[in-house]
Amino acid sequence: MKTRRASLYLATLVAFTASADALAIDTSGSAALTSDYVWRGSTQSQGDAAIQAGFRLAGANGAYAAVSGSSVEFAPETHASSELDFIVGWNGKLADAWTLDANLLHYRYPATTVDLNWTELNTTLTWKHNYWLSLGWSPQALGTTQDGLYSQLGVRLPVSPQLRLEAAAGWYQLQDAAGGGYAHGQLSAIWAVAAPVELRLSGHFTDQHARELFGDNAAGTRWEAAVQASF
Repeated sequence: MKTRRASLYLATLVAFTASADALAIDTSGSAALTSDYVWRGSTQSQGDAAIQAGFRLAGANGAYAAVSGSSVEFAPETHASSELDFIVGWNGKLADAWTLDANLLHYRYPATTVDLNWTELNTTLTWKHNYWLSLGWSPQALGTTQDGLYSQLGVRLPVSPQLRLEAAAGWYQLQDAAGGGYAHGQLSAIWAVAAPVELRLSGHFTDQHARELFGDNAAGTRWEAAVQASF
């Protein structure tokens, strides 16, 4: 079933690309090097550096498709070394100050010895470009058979044209997890060095439930530094 879903997302992405001329599609992308790939408070690279890249196609009607990838490092027995994310969605204005992004995201881990692939439905509501509420739901949370609902509140604070601060707090409700899930927070400073390069320094913090779920070496307090270029 998961293989069929992945094929469907890939076919959608190909079809989206093939109709680029008719839809007047804009293209964009990014590449990054980070000291630690941290996702929702826990490391995906065992605290090691990760290389990341992404590519996006967006139509004038708000529809878009994207693919991104990162190096990862999970438990040795999984043989997981890379993650690919396939996304199809829509982004647009609901009112002058409000925008909505809704997408279907498929996480895929090639060449692993166990099936870690899973899919999530995500929505993000943004107010005045600087405040957001995100929700992500999946019946296959973290590649398992349990339901998971992720929620996050965030704020972006421009300090100057080159510097901005971001803060976010999240709760991941997981069906079978001790305590019902875990909480985490993130603080970031982003400096636009020179277009299109940005530097990012982030602190990630989780509660004890995350440590129990992922281990002390994967959760807790983590610091991350990254350099990213967009094109």
